[in-house]
Amino acid sequence: MRENEKPTLLTRRQILASGIAMAGTIPFLPIARAAAAPEPGTTKLRLIAGTRTLAVNGKPARVFSLIGPNGKPGITLAPGERFRVDLVNETSTSTIIHWHGQLPPWTQDGFPWPQTPPIAAGDTHSYDYAPIPGTFWMHSHQGMQEQSLMTAPLIVHSADDLRADRQEVVLMLHDFSFRAPEELLAGLTKSSGGQSAMRKSSTGNNNMNMGAGSMGAKNMGSGMAMDLNDIDYDAFLANDRTFADPEVIRTEPGGRVRLRLINAASSTQFWIDLGALTGTVIAADGHPVRPVRGTRLPLAMAQRLDVLIDLPGNGAYPIFAQVEGKRARTGIVLAASGAPVSRLAVEAKENAPPVDLSLEGRLEAVTPLAPRAPDVTHRVILAGAMAPYAWSLNGEYWPNVTPLMTAAGQRVTIEMVNHSMMAHPMHLHGPAFQVIALNGAALAGAVRDTVLVPPMGSVTIAFDADYPGRWAFHCHNLYHMTAGMLTEIRYPGII
Repeated sequence: MRENEKPTLLTRRQILASGIAMAGTIPFLPIARAAAAPEPGTTKLRLIAGTRTLAVNGKPARVFSLIGPNGKPGITLAPGERFRVDLVNETSTSTIIHWHGQLPPWTQDGFPWPQTPPIAAGDTHSYDYAPIPGTFWMHSHQGMQEQSLMTAPLIVHSADDLRADRQEVVLMLHDFSFRAPEELLAGLTKSSGGQSAMRKSSTGNNNMNMGAGSMGAKNMGSGMAMDLNDIDYDAFLANDRTFADPEVIRTEPGGRVRLRLINAASSTQFWIDLGALTGTVIAADGHPVRPVRGTRLPLAMAQRLDVLIDLPGNGAYPIFAQVEGKRARTGIVLAASGAPVSRLAVEAKENAPPVDLSLEGRLEAVTPLAPRAPDVTHRVILAGAMAPYAWSLNGEYWPNVTPLMTAAGQRVTIEMVNHSMMAHPMHLHGPAFQVIALNGAALAGAVRDTVLVPPMGSVTIAFDADYPGRWAFHCHNLYHMTAGMLTEIRYPGII
């Protein structure tokens, strides 16, 4: 298929005739490459925040949605195209959407500051900024709507993407429960005797009823009582499907694929297992890195990886995403046209290890920060425990926090020291940072927006404070953030 051709959709009869035997509903099988760049214009794109019914393990669940102008989740922009979007809230509750990893003016970042309140039901809010090319995503920052799938991809193509002539495949991961996220949080706080369930957060509230199901708080030991997986989820999804009925994406024989991985899970970290394939990581969190080859890749909450894969033949190749500390997994299948797809085991044979920094230590930014001594260094202590269930930064709990102050033009470093037995994926809104030390060992690491700080470990990041405003800084485990693990970077004069 050429770049300017439309995706080819196979009918169910055509699929069955090709010899594919899968359980449940047979997915439609698009073949698509990066779209050729249209002429940049002034037309606004329309993004609708709404609701939909999703079938999970044969049961219906009411979840949120973010549908773009082509009727599909999220937004894809052509090279040079501005992010000019009207966000229409068609839900029955207020919402606000964060453009994760992008760098708009801080008042368009999608965080519910007093200056930027959530969008009321039925209202429309407009955004206009020059986007950063790469693999990004969008998600609600209102209450706990993110857990209820108020998320979607945000892909910004570059001219190089078009010249590469690779089939693009987005793999977006979620964790799913039939219970409302507030019930999940209440189960954690009540069972641990903590009081964080009573803490009021200015990030809002989501009263959406997601139906009935089961939940349990769970500590999974590994080594010195390391805690994994706060929540026992009902399912793990890849592009909205479980591994009992995975999406099958058809490729050309010997196809060349760019796999855009997005961990949109609220409280789950994954190992990406390419199975029989070997991939080349070329970007982390949307920012180019020097090529790194691998077959098993750790992916923390909110992180993204771009992986180039050259398929060796005409077969079917599953891409697994296995939950750390568990046998549970999800994923998709890359399959050449006409290749049969066998039924796949829903669980792996062994538990996956904890997600770690094994890949992080190998990544090098293509465009690192210019060498410069820091003007200000913040030391941030990450602390908390499963019992009582409370998580803090420098001993403070959002919203009662002391902002990390910086001034325009400064080189800022943040040393994050984890005093807890859980890993924390720390995300900085606004400017991307460079990873400059892991557990005290200096390196010229990746430029990214989310980095994992391991239990009892430390990670140091650096960035240039060139974008005055208020920028949230928090753990991207939704339950840790809601329980207090959030602060802000603030510039003087911003109230």
